[in-house]
This record gives sequence, structure tokens and C-alpha cells, in this order.
Amino acid sequence: MLRYFEHGHSKCPIEKTMSVIGGKWTFMILRDLFSGPKRFGELQRSLNGISPRTLSMRLKELENEGIILRVIYSEIPPHVEYSLTEKGQTLRPIFEAMKDWGNAWDVLGIREKK
Repeated sequence: MLRYFEHGHSKCPIEKTMSVIGGKWTFMILRDLFSGPKRFGELQRSLNGISPRTLSMRLKELENEGIILRVIYSEIPPHVEYSLTEKGQTLRPIFEAMKDWGNAWDVLGIREKK
């Protein structure tokens, strides 16, 4: 997903943003984390059809980008929770704008409101 970077930078800030959030699963993972911390299993159930391997890879990419935080709780049984970092929370206006746009337009019929 983050393969467009050449020599550590992007030519376009929109391209960089899309490289971070633009993937189907990545976008949906972030959407779910806006409602609060989630365990791996909760995310997998919510994202019907995602494989454990793909979910792990996307979570690792987001963690490496500083978008999500992975916290391991050493309880019995141990568990891991994922949540948005402060940087991840700054994506909220982008998601809200996309939600507003989708609600305002008939995206399936692509018709303008009158």
C-alpha cells in the first residue's frame, strides 16, 4: 500500500494521504477505530472477508505510519488492543467529509440533488 514513496517522499500530498488511508481494508480499519479501541478479533469480525494475514499487515503498516497504537495487556489471557494515535485522530475530518459527501449525493445513481 505504501509503495509510491520513492526516495522517502511523495510529489503530491493527496497521493501521500491516499497511500495511507486509500486501501479498502485500511480505510475500513480506521473507520472502525474512530469508535474506540478494538481487539484484533473485533476488527476481523467487523471487516467481513478480511484474512487474518491481511489484517495483520494493514495494522502493522498503520502502526509504522504512527496512525494507530498497539497495546499489549499482560493479563491472563493476554490480549492486544489497537487504537488511534493523536496523528490518527487528525484523519477524522477527512472521514467526516467523505461521509457527508456520500450522504449528500446519490453515489449509487450519481445524480445531482436539485
